[in-house]
Amino acid sequence: MKNFATILVAVDFSDSSDNAFQMALSMAEKFGSHLVVLHVINEPIDLRGFYVPHISYEKLEEEIAEGAEKMMESFSRQHIVGFSDYETMIVPGLPHEQILQQAEDKGAELIVMGTHGRSGLDHVLFGSTAEKVVRKSKLPVLTVRLEEDA
Repeated sequence: MKNFATILVAVDFSDSSDNAFQMALSMAEKFGSHLVVLHVINEPIDLRGFYVPHISYEKLEEEIAEGAEKMMESFSRQHIVGFSDYETMIVPGLPHEQILQQAEDKGAELIVMGTHGRSGLDHVLFGSTAEKVVRKSKLPVLTVRLEEDA
């Protein structure tokens, strides 16, 4: 089996991504890999030009970014114990595009991500970030489902 020098794991702080993170961490420990933990702040709907009471668009973006930072800090404290070869990243954008771009920029050799197992109309309307990454990635992609989704 190939040793992966750098593994990128995409997290959205859901149970599914927690499960994928555990798989990525286990692999990073086994292979001595550098682990990149990535959270993408999905580009919010552009509300400029609409009346949004009590908060500006810029303030909303700032609060979303601050919330993501706090969630990543909490996630790291809870999940990354005794492993030091990692970095965390929070970037804005379309999740599938940023996952692919950051994997390339960081020289990742494997992408790990959870999948929510959407089906039917939900899948048609929202698509699947994991599916888009798998289809467009030049790298191997490991998708991890929750057992209860199987």
